[in-house]
Amino acid sequence: MKPSLLRLASAIGALLSLGVAVPAMAAPVKNVVLVHGAFVDGSGWKPVYDILTRDGYHVTLVQEPLTSFEGDVAATKRILDRQDGPCVLVGHSYGGAIITEAGNDPHVASLVYIAAHALDAGETEVGNGKKWPNLTKAVVKTPDDFLFLNPKDFPADFAADLPPEQAAYEAHAQMPTAAQVFTAQIANPAWKVKPSWYMVAKADRIINPDLERMYAARAHSHKVEIDGASHSVYESHPKEVAAMIEMAAQQSKG
Repeated sequence: MKPSLLRLASAIGALLSLGVAVPAMAAPVKNVVLVHGAFVDGSGWKPVYDILTRDGYHVTLVQEPLTSFEGDVAATKRILDRQDGPCVLVGHSYGGAIITEAGNDPHVASLVYIAAHALDAGETEVGNGKKWPNLTKAVVKTPDDFLFLNPKDFPADFAADLPPEQAAYEAHAQMPTAAQVFTAQIANPAWKVKPSWYMVAKADRIINPDLERMYAARAHSHKVEIDGASHSVYESHPKEVAAMIEMAAQQSKG
């Protein structure tokens, strides 16, 4: 047994011998659920998944359909229902709106926002984007009201810090996203009642970094800012992202 654990066991034994009630120690949170954002699927989480699973976490990805906000929340809750204990719920980009709604689920111990929207009641991504404009002009709308990013602009605007070949591949592997998800509203934001962590991508062209900072400050999140990080920070800086998720797991009450 490690010396630190021996000291802890000795201290607990001493208290018990004196008749002192010792509160039960909360088990560490070992479940992590990852939620992707608009225009992409869950495969971008692979580097973070690899680190977390290597470190002993049970990690599940949500593959939301991006056809409606309600459907995406339902897809997330479907995964939450499968957890065998408390979890850390993580969202990137539009995935932040999803976890803000789905995070009220009793399985969720804490929230982690990675360059993500943490909406308040009555807000929308479109509305906040007008107050804090981003730098991209790449958004294209289809005749049936889905959105995607112009593939020629995708690498610079979404994934500037990824290898060019990877960014080009992702540009042509996009999941068009229903325009209505960006006007969805949330009645009871989970960050108001659950602890949160927030990663700001300082070179983000999809969400204004100042909007990200506002979200983090308002939610009283534990905040980290990553220099030079694009909107794809979850892919380009997996070590930092995994470290933040593990910090949330270690500091959350199971």
